Amino acid sequence: MKNEIIVGLDIGTTKIACIVGRYDEHGKVEILGIGKSESVGVQRGVVVNIDRTVESIKKAVSQASEKSNVDIKIVNVGIAGQHIRSTQHQATRTRSSMDEEISQVDIDIMSQDIRRIPVAPGEDIIHALPQDFTVDQESGIKDPIGMAGIRMKANFHVITGQISQINNIYRCVRKAGLEVAKLTLEPLASSAAVLTDEEMEAGVALVDIGGGTTDIAIFHDGIIRHTAVIPFGGNIITEDIRNGCYILPKYAEVLKVNHGFALEEAVNQNAVIAIPGLAGHPRREISTLRLTQIIQARMEEILDYVHGEIVSSGFSKQLIGGIVMTGGGAQLRHMKQLVEYHTGMHCRVGYPHFHVSSSKDDATKLTPILSTGVGLLMTYENNEVQRNLFQETVSAPLIEEVVEEIKVEMNDVQTETKVELEETNSSVKAKKKGSIMVSLDWLRQKLENQFKDNIE
Repeated sequence: MKNEIIVGLDIGTTKIACIVGRYDEHGKVEILGIGKSESVGVQRGVVVNIDRTVESIKKAVSQASEKSNVDIKIVNVGIAGQHIRSTQHQATRTRSSMDEEISQVDIDIMSQDIRRIPVAPGEDIIHALPQDFTVDQESGIKDPIGMAGIRMKANFHVITGQISQINNIYRCVRKAGLEVAKLTLEPLASSAAVLTDEEMEAGVALVDIGGGTTDIAIFHDGIIRHTAVIPFGGNIITEDIRNGCYILPKYAEVLKVNHGFALEEAVNQNAVIAIPGLAGHPRREISTLRLTQIIQARMEEILDYVHGEIVSSGFSKQLIGGIVMTGGGAQLRHMKQLVEYHTGMHCRVGYPHFHVSSSKDDATKLTPILSTGVGLLMTYENNEVQRNLFQETVSAPLIEEVVEEIKVEMNDVQTETKVELEETNSSVKAKKKGSIMVSLDWLRQKLENQFKDNIE
């Protein structure tokens, strides 16, 4: 693992971030380079324009490659959007022997069984995360490896997304000349970057306010318990400022980032902010109080949704760690105080520093807006495993394209063989033709079986 290059690619609504890193001798991630570009083909976490998204990806990757001096080919990619859904399912396995200890193979088999459960039409399983196990009559087991038992049960947290949106992400990355190593739900990646083991054990809600969506991940006893995506983020606050102050979008974003407060009580009610006017018009003055009232009203609405998800998870009374805010929206001034005032829960702003080495200059520039990108480095696995995962998650339409290419190649082989056969005597020709057709039938069947397994 040490010195092996890892790349995280965060395809967000407002920005695309590419972060290059590697693990050091202390098990922390050393940031080698960061590239960022404006995201112009994504809305509310989903790709709406493939070509423009590809261009944005290329810009971010090029910057990261130049800064890190790494030729980037394989990336860990995040996925979000309001199409994401999470459900709970149970898997059961009966083992053949009491003498053999439970191993990772048993858990993997149960995970594969869960991935075969029926999902809504047009959806596919992104993650099947084991929560706890029951071995024979003993329940509440977090890690059953090494135990002995015949009958196993496991509760899984299953996360699904629309196949079309998953395919669009793969298509964008491939068109940018890259290969997807692993696809990870973005709130899970952010959690890996900003949460501590103690917080996840005690119980905590991670709230990642991005440009288009607000992502939630709830942990308790070190186990993922609930995930949700709220279709509101920082962009809707910018839109509110634009409409409420009658200004251009670019000025609304500047006001939010540079002068935005999340709590009305924290601002000077007589202060004003001057912005340039349109050509030939005098400059405008915007009341700081009015700006804060607009921001606070929308943030309170988003927090109402967040609190509703926490309550519906059933763990609202067990989250000792409270709420950890991250993402671009968490950088609003006095956000911590607003969250505590509105929800009654303890809150802190999460920075992706816990698992990062600060030996490189870029490490000091890590802000909550880069939490997902850093977290994608934390989801690192062995490259061979990553490539296997990539092959398993390739969708049916992409596989069909490969099958068609293989069929064309097989037809070409048959044509060339036919010409060669015609040049020989009839008895030799018949013998060779029969042998070749048997070989082609065997190859065709083997390929179809292989792709069928990958699709399942």
